[in-house]
Amino acid sequence: MNRALVVIDVQESFRQLPDWEFVSEPNIVRQVNRLVAAARAQGELIAWVLGSRPGSGTVFDPARGYVRLMEGLAPLAGEPVITKTAHNAFTTTNLHQLLTTKDIRGLTVCGIRTEQCCETTTRIASDLGFDVVFATDATATSPIPHRDAPADLPFSQLVQDPRTLGVADIIARTEYALAGRFATIRTVDQLVGG
Repeated sequence: MNRALVVIDVQESFRQLPDWEFVSEPNIVRQVNRLVAAARAQGELIAWVLGSRPGSGTVFDPARGYVRLMEGLAPLAGEPVITKTAHNAFTTTNLHQLLTTKDIRGLTVCGIRTEQCCETTTRIASDLGFDVVFATDATATSPIPHRDAPADLPFSQLVQDPRTLGVADIIARTEYALAGRFATIRTVDQLVGG
């Protein structure tokens, strides 16, 4: 089966957010590069995906200059870099067409955020008929404040709120939701060897 590695939103935008200090996988670039090296060695396609919100004025607005891969990540010639404006990597891009044109039926998903863009892409990919592996420790997320938390509190205070969902809980919930339904859960070591 032809496979592809889909690297989602491992971009400088996230390093500009106040929650980056609390990220689950500060070595996300290293983890992604391990998967990239293995995928290249196997002759697999690598699709790089960037999240963009044009005109928003946020760090996801391309005009701000942060919608670019994190330092240390470098696509090779022929590896597509795709920009999306939705949470998943399919809806607002030509990713599905690109994959099916190359007869790719298996995907490995990694990137930022575990429970948001990575999980959503995984679910859609599964619905589209792809065999998906979710590289759990090559994803990253940050704590999620409770929906009723005051919006004006600094993030350093929000993480102290016992209602804030911690990264370990977010990752576990994502793994439970995806495993056996939408994807196979694997670590980078399991995928490329320790």
